[in-house]
Amino acid sequence: MGKSIAIVGSGLVGTVLAIALKQQGHQVFVYEKGDDIRTIDFSGRSINLALSERGWKMLRRVGLEEKVRQFGIPMHQRAIHHVDREEQQPYGIHGESIWAVSRGGLNKKLVDWAEEIGVQFVFHTPIWSVDMKRGVLYTSEKEQHVWSEIQHDIIFGADGAYSKVRNRLQQRSRFEYQQSYLPIAYKELMIPAKAEGGFAMDEHSFHIWPRKDFMLIALPNMEGSFTCTLFMPYQGAVSFDSIQTPEEIKTFFQTHFPDALQLMPDLLELYRDNPVNALVTTRCFPWVYQDKVALIGDAAHAVVPFYGQGLNAGLEDVDVLLDCLQRNPENWTEALDQYQHSRKVNADAIAELSYRNFKEMSEQTANPLFLLRKKIESKFAKKYPDLWLPLYDRVTFSQGTYQEALAIGDQQAKIMDVIMAIEGIEKRWDSSEIEEKIKQLINENRGC
Repeated sequence: MGKSIAIVGSGLVGTVLAIALKQQGHQVFVYEKGDDIRTIDFSGRSINLALSERGWKMLRRVGLEEKVRQFGIPMHQRAIHHVDREEQQPYGIHGESIWAVSRGGLNKKLVDWAEEIGVQFVFHTPIWSVDMKRGVLYTSEKEQHVWSEIQHDIIFGADGAYSKVRNRLQQRSRFEYQQSYLPIAYKELMIPAKAEGGFAMDEHSFHIWPRKDFMLIALPNMEGSFTCTLFMPYQGAVSFDSIQTPEEIKTFFQTHFPDALQLMPDLLELYRDNPVNALVTTRCFPWVYQDKVALIGDAAHAVVPFYGQGLNAGLEDVDVLLDCLQRNPENWTEALDQYQHSRKVNADAIAELSYRNFKEMSEQTANPLFLLRKKIESKFAKKYPDLWLPLYDRVTFSQGTYQEALAIGDQQAKIMDVIMAIEGIEKRWDSSEIEEKIKQLINENRGC
């Protein structure tokens, strides 16, 4: 028998969850505090999405993969922009791609597709609290007004890193919660399409300008533009606090991003008008209360964007939840408990991986020894795929768990530390001697 299900938050994960549960025969209502998301201009705050295998798997499950691919762009490599040159680094060892997709554009289409199958969206309905025992949402136009009740069988909090549903769970005894911010923030900028149409840079690359303590990235959009994101400290010699005047902005970009500056005619206006946004990681547990309330996506585990896995992890939440419901179709208490225990360890793992990847993107991608390290790994993995899958491929292009990826990645890092310490590795890297040494270290690590 179908349940009456409330989902708080009409973002990407909440809307995909709504579609999946509606397809299973439930009544699904999505509550959103603000306007219909299809009327909102997302510019100024959005880091474009990088969809990869985990996200595609869930979209495939609800029959939306091909629809979404129609307005995404595959990126098969990083384009590293040094101050004086550019170089390319392929992503997957077998030529795989991550896909650039507009966050706002995808969200709007998902709401359309959800409505087409009968999901009911209730906009202008802020949720201020939850009665978890009764499955009641409390709403009013303003928090200080008298609240009215909305009752459902099950409530999902998909309302992001600052979740009101999670806030109610936090009031329970022994609820663990941690929120941390990077000292780095981000600002959205733009490279427009060329005047005659088309892209100003290679559209099948994820563009990175790594500068150690700060960096610029750019992802392509369907109409020919690139959404750019500048990551930089809040404070310091090079920071959002210290770079504010038109002269300071121009000098900064001329010094560190000269090729990008030539492609950004609206830089000064966008830098002035777009906000500086925080980068937050949240960890919490438990995610559920009996068979009444559950958190999903960023409400349960917000991560920084440096592995491009935020949405992919949230969609994998939905995928695992559906598996748990299939195993326990009449027991939501058990299904939700299995879901939270399965996902919690993996959410913590991708949070750690995402935090580490900032250093790789901002600093190591410009390091010749790091590039050699990746070249050795890639060559070995292609020749011995049963012995080695690089960490990036394991996270992005496989369906193994994040927890496994973190553990195996740490083991591989220790092996590669030994390899890179070999005297003369720059000349000897492409030899059978190095191959055999890697095999030896793998066997030793396995306890053989």
